[in-house]
Amino acid sequence: MENTDLRIDAYIAKSADFAKPILTHLRQLVHQAYPGIQETMKWSMPFFDYKGTVCQMAAFKQHCGFGFWKAAQLPDPYKIINTGEESSAGSIGRISSMDDLPPDDVLMLYIRNAVQLNEDGVKGAMRATKAKPAVEKKEIEVPEEFISLLDSNPTIEANFNKFSPSKQNEYLTWFAEAKTEATRSKRIQQAAEWISEGKSRHWKYQ
Repeated sequence: MENTDLRIDAYIAKSADFAKPILTHLRQLVHQAYPGIQETMKWSMPFFDYKGTVCQMAAFKQHCGFGFWKAAQLPDPYKIINTGEESSAGSIGRISSMDDLPPDDVLMLYIRNAVQLNEDGVKGAMRATKAKPAVEKKEIEVPEEFISLLDSNPTIEANFNKFSPSKQNEYLTWFAEAKTEATRSKRIQQAAEWISEGKSRHWKYQ
């Protein structure tokens, strides 16, 4: 399989036994759907890119998640995109076994359509059904990378939503103040670790 990343091999290898066949199958489908897709790791999760992020997957203790970066703009003829409570587990909800996956041809169609969105230069946007994290005073733009992190990790999303508006604002302001995209991505990765532990931005000083 071309355009692969050995870090994803390692990610799958250390995942729970139930998750290994699911992640392996999803990975194969992505490349089968569009061979030009490149693998990478962001925020300790496997991502698939082509002219921008296309989709991502993740393994948790009892389920896997698979998400489309631009799920809000993605055509949904088979009604597989989950916009309810389960959307925090990924675009198609919690995946605990192979039986939870849509048919291969359907999922590959969605992957190709997601690639086409990038080809067409469509910009990502937060789902209309998903409220932006509360902030104080003036509204701060929420980075798409952070939105995807919340969508892909229920624990991080739950912990972030438990923070007071001021605590949420501390993180969002920190992201907004980054001078470069690389610095912002690094800050989001660090935030993922802290938020998963229930820590606020300035936890060291509290």
